[in-house]
Amino acid sequence: MMLESSFPSERGKVSSALEQASSYGLTLARTWAFSDGGPWPLQLSPGSYNESMFKALDFVISEARRNKIYLILSLVNNYESFGGRKQYVQWGRERGQNVSSDDGFYTNDVIKGYYKNHVKTVLTRINTVTGLAYKDDPTIFAWELINEPRCESDLSGRTFQAWIEEMAAYVKSIDNKHLLEIGMEGFYGDSMQGRRQFNPNGYVFGTDFISHNQVQGIDFATIHAYPDLWLANWSSGDQLRFLQNWTQIHVSDSSTILKKPLLFTEFGKSLKPPGSTVNQRDAFYGQVYGSAFVSAEDEGPLGGGLFWQLLAQGMDGLRDSYEIVPTEQRSTASIISQISRRISGLNNRRRHG
Repeated sequence: MMLESSFPSERGKVSSALEQASSYGLTLARTWAFSDGGPWPLQLSPGSYNESMFKALDFVISEARRNKIYLILSLVNNYESFGGRKQYVQWGRERGQNVSSDDGFYTNDVIKGYYKNHVKTVLTRINTVTGLAYKDDPTIFAWELINEPRCESDLSGRTFQAWIEEMAAYVKSIDNKHLLEIGMEGFYGDSMQGRRQFNPNGYVFGTDFISHNQVQGIDFATIHAYPDLWLANWSSGDQLRFLQNWTQIHVSDSSTILKKPLLFTEFGKSLKPPGSTVNQRDAFYGQVYGSAFVSAEDEGPLGGGLFWQLLAQGMDGLRDSYEIVPTEQRSTASIISQISRRISGLNNRRRHG
């Protein structure tokens, strides 16, 4: 949304997307508070920022506020899209740091200092539209440390664990009002090796759903779900069965071990693969949101889900076959709206006795 808002002629589409989201009963969105280097940077180089791009992020937050939508703001990407860890490591190398891989992002003190500076810059930013510091803005629901982290040079998870501990404490030292989450997909690691059987294809990426989410300062756990990518050769029905197991084990562990809330912060199903249908995607969405509603109704940890990705008409450059344009994918939008309103109804009844 920030990138789209950086073009004044496109801002109306961002407003339209948020207005449509609100009209369908959605109350929470997740978006990037990063764009490191590259053709459309927020951060030009360590500590140097593009004010026009920052003003675009100001606009996104103000529009979310106007539409009563809370935001999770992610602070860096694991992937090289929009810069990510790779750009930070490149900046370090350009300034004399001897870093052997992108995983040096987690261990090199100079590079960690670049990230901390970005955290401080974003959290203390004064919004040019609302006049509020980001760290004081109730529109911001939570901060996310990193989108879909990986640390494949240390599959034990200890390197990434140390980074989380350091960065969670740093974020909370600046802003102890907002919630904080890591940005994890939910893969299990060394702390409970028996749980690895639930990882799709036996994936191990140096992350650990249990130990990482036990870090002090991490307020809720997250999972993602892309069975069509993780299990591309499985049938749609088998992917749904995986999704059910994936969801249930994380709900159980969040409740009994972590004792923290859980949120689906990203999930999606592409219509690009041959044989993929809207009905299959609707079944996928229905299962995710149905699980969230059952958990919420039982006062369990899973409280909702954020799909990838909501677009308004005219945002054609951002289409990736996962997009939901409510005026086009009406059946999927209806599923999202129905469950969102049911969960909101539960919350309202509980607030008012």
